[in-house]
Order: sequence, then C-alpha cells, then structure tokens
Amino acid sequence: MLVVSFSTMRNNLKSYCDKAVKENEDVIVTRKNEENVVLINLEKYNQFLKAVQNAEYLAKIDRGFSQMKSGKGQVHDLIEVDDE
Repeated sequence: MLVVSFSTMRNNLKSYCDKAVKENEDVIVTRKNEENVVLINLEKYNQFLKAVQNAEYLAKIDRGFSQMKSGKGQVHDLIEVDDE
C-alpha cells in the first residue's frame, strides 16, 4: 500500500494508475482536512462490491430466520402450475 499526497498524485497520475493496475497496489491519496481517497484497480473494486452485496444478502437471510424463530412467519400453500 502506498501513501502519496494529492499534489504528488496529480503530478504522477499515470505512474500511480499503472501501479494500481499492473502491480495490484493500493494507493491512498492524502488531502487537506483528512478527506483522503483510495485508488484501487477495477477488479479489486468489483470484488469489494460483491463482498458487500453478499454480506447484505446473508444479513437478510439471517433476519428471515430470526423472524421465523420468533413466530413472525406465515405459512402459504404452494401454487401448482400445469406444464402445457
């Protein structure tokens, strides 16, 4: 993981983008008032998004199980569809 100032990043943007993409390096860009940002490659970003979505999905399943255990579930009959 690299840490660079905003001005250094601005002056060497291509170099740091190449490090993020080709070397899988994370780059933290420091800015005034601690409004920092992180530069990562797209593959890693997509992995993070997928992990967050999976965690949200699992949390929904957990909430559903908790509701069922506490008696808040409902029983429904299955609807059969004729294949024609």
